[in-house]
Amino acid sequence: MPVGPDNSLEPGGPDRGQPSYFLPRRNRFHFKVKVPADFGDRELVWTLTTQGQTEKAYATLIPEYIIDKQLAMLDVGNFGRDPEGRDLLNEPPTVELEGAAQRAVPVGTLLGLTASATDDGMPEPRPAPRGRPGTPRSRSNALGLRVAWFVYRGDGANVTFDPPQFKIHPDYRDHSNSPWSPGWEAPELPPGGRFPVNVTFSEPGAYVLRVLATDGGLTGHRDVAVTVR
Repeated sequence: MPVGPDNSLEPGGPDRGQPSYFLPRRNRFHFKVKVPADFGDRELVWTLTTQGQTEKAYATLIPEYIIDKQLAMLDVGNFGRDPEGRDLLNEPPTVELEGAAQRAVPVGTLLGLTASATDDGMPEPRPAPRGRPGTPRSRSNALGLRVAWFVYRGDGANVTFDPPQFKIHPDYRDHSNSPWSPGWEAPELPPGGRFPVNVTFSEPGAYVLRVLATDGGLTGHRDVAVTVR
């Protein structure tokens, strides 16, 4: 859904940094929008229209709607309840892109990208819960630092990553290569914390690729804008 009349954020839009390629299920905390200090009680409205149906999402500065670090960790990783507050010491991973944040490449040509990521070691790594027979499956994801590349803008059907990346969205099915899949564990970290990937584009256009580092509760990211000729 290209940014424009059918994918707009107002006021100040239509482009306020929102995605134009949407992955399945819930995808949390992907972008933020800065508003002026005098924004007051106004609303930021995200309008999406597809297949003749329009949906709107609203954001305000009402204190009750603020998502803080603890709420983010509880929502994604189901941790943050430590009575002594130790979970709140967790900080998001840092991720850095090697090379320029803007690239150009011909159709069908490999584009090599590398990011490096570090974390504070919190929370302690654990696999996604398997649950017990006859009980509802947990909606918690695995904990521990991991990094994945994905398409943030542009048609993701035209983009291939090598090696294939794990899913960044919830998929609770067995063996689905999602951090929410029962028993899924964060892969062993590569040497130097460097995460290389080769990307191929089958169609020309403007794309934004995002590299996401997460510890299972908090995230960091960097974007690469790619012009494919």
